[in-house]
Amino acid sequence: MLALLHTSPVHVPVFDALRDAAHPDLELRHHVDAGLLERARRDGPETVAASVAAVLTRAVAEGARAVLCTCSTIGGVAEAAAAVVGVPVLRVDRPMAAAAVAVGPRVLVLAALESTLAPTVALIEEEARRADRPVEVRTRLVDGAWRRFEAGDVEGYVRRVTEAADSVTGADVIVLAQASMAPARESTKARVPVLASPAPGLAAGAVAVRPGRLGHSGRAVRTAE
Repeated sequence: MLALLHTSPVHVPVFDALRDAAHPDLELRHHVDAGLLERARRDGPETVAASVAAVLTRAVAEGARAVLCTCSTIGGVAEAAAAVVGVPVLRVDRPMAAAAVAVGPRVLVLAALESTLAPTVALIEEEARRADRPVEVRTRLVDGAWRRFEAGDVEGYVRRVTEAADSVTGADVIVLAQASMAPARESTKARVPVLASPAPGLAAGAVAVRPGRLGHSGRAVRTAE
């Protein structure tokens, strides 16, 4: 069973639909705690480390063989808890970051939430070092988008993200920093690849619950016989 840690309930049907389409035999269990993101935004991601570890510990006690954190703001904190909980803990955006680095050096990160920018940039730069590739990361906060998301105007939220992606120039690849931005990938007319995290993140989670261990970028690594 794969446990998912969300900071918004809107992600539950998204990941259920991805599972049904691509991983029908994968059992998911969702844990939603919006307060984690609120506290991380206010006081910094490290301040929720103990709470995240507690959620992950409970998920493992309930039978999780791996955990996927779908919040980019606290993804690094969740990953660090793997040593405590004893199962793979993945951040949903790591496979996306690795894919972005492989496309080209000029990466433009779009985010609706400012607290997501620094963790996403750090992750992309980490994956660039791991792949020994040059990278130049620029960021853009999509003005007004998060207010629409908080108000429940998902259509308006996605429209703002789409418009921002359409206006990007001077980039080899666009990264949508938050899982909630993924629908914009289907509606944008951007001329460069636009990457979203849910599908590759869930694929990495599906690998993680199988025998063997998981590589840093969500790739399966065979264990020694």
